[in-house]
Amino acid sequence: MRITILHKAKLFAFFCQFLLVAVLAIACHSTTTPPTLPTHIKECAQTYNPNTDYFPEKVTVNYATGFEVEYYKNYKVVTVKNPWRDAQVSFQYILVQCGTPVPTGFNQSQVITVPINTVVSLSTTHLPHLAKLGVVDKLIGVSDSKQVNTPEVVEKMKQGKITKVGNNASLNVEQLLEINPNLVMTYGTGDKQTDNYPKIQEAGLKVAINAEYMETSPLGRSEWLKFTALFFNQEKVAQKIFDETVKKYQAIAAKAQSVKNRPTVFVGFNFKGIWYMPGGNSYVAKFLADAGSNYLWNNKKSSGTLPLSFETILERAANADYWLNSSQYWKTLKDLQAEDNRYADFQAVQKGNVYNNNARINQTGGNDYWEGGISNPDVILSDLIKIFHPEILPNHQLIYYQKLS
Repeated sequence: MRITILHKAKLFAFFCQFLLVAVLAIACHSTTTPPTLPTHIKECAQTYNPNTDYFPEKVTVNYATGFEVEYYKNYKVVTVKNPWRDAQVSFQYILVQCGTPVPTGFNQSQVITVPINTVVSLSTTHLPHLAKLGVVDKLIGVSDSKQVNTPEVVEKMKQGKITKVGNNASLNVEQLLEINPNLVMTYGTGDKQTDNYPKIQEAGLKVAINAEYMETSPLGRSEWLKFTALFFNQEKVAQKIFDETVKKYQAIAAKAQSVKNRPTVFVGFNFKGIWYMPGGNSYVAKFLADAGSNYLWNNKKSSGTLPLSFETILERAANADYWLNSSQYWKTLKDLQAEDNRYADFQAVQKGNVYNNNARINQTGGNDYWEGGISNPDVILSDLIKIFHPEILPNHQLIYYQKLS
């Protein structure tokens, strides 16, 4: 009797084990729930599943107006809406996850496999993006090494790992073909004589236009970090970095909004008989407003620059409190007066309230204000507030600006 009971117990245990294995096997082979990918998709997909979202981490564009992105299961459609001033065209790029099929209905020149592994940048403004995203190792070419300030890129150039390929009309297409990057990131101006993207396309290379310089706000320009991130599948990193930038910028701007005294300010300098003054809808005007100043051309609602005469500037700005953003070659008040003695007629010069955005120029003339500064608008804003309202940020030391001695 005992033997019979023991035998039945063993049979029951075996049946339970068999049932458990069967359930696990069925669960492992179930197709009702599509597989999920790791947080960062860095390699090609080994097997394609049309139900899988290959881009689980997405960016949202909140400040930049010049580009947008639409996500699909295995590809992204990136549109550059305003590539240059008065542009009648837009550019569209289809970023397809490596190892998945290319969608139909698009021109092959628009299709770029992501994540890209090699890139050439034809503007220094893109380089801080690569550093912040941690992908400088993918950079194999730049336009002009003399202008570069980004430390990670400078170090790689010292190691001889980056090729100088020229820019605009002087672009060396043969050299580009030799290094054969997955992508060339450039910019356009609408000038057929100097724009290089048609030459790059004709050579059969993938090219993308970055139009951050068209943005009318500091945060809008900075948000193009996300545009670069799309080509590397680094959306999560870009979103986190930019969110932190916005938080810092807004917190600093809030400190200056309650000030009662807003000093008057003008910018620029006379160049070959023309003084180019940014309009009131420009990113420069936005910076100055957020810093608690009264920009004298704020009422001119233009996002571009206004070509004005010296006499026009002097009539309006003779008694202005501050003068900013002059020639990057001026470091002393003697420098500006040596170029044109009429500059001495400005009250800002007489009081010594002239500040220039040339505190970070490398030995070969590259100004980091136009490179790292675009990616760090909160630092530039801190500089401006320190100039206009030093009591608000007593511990801040000027980074991009310096006072002309």
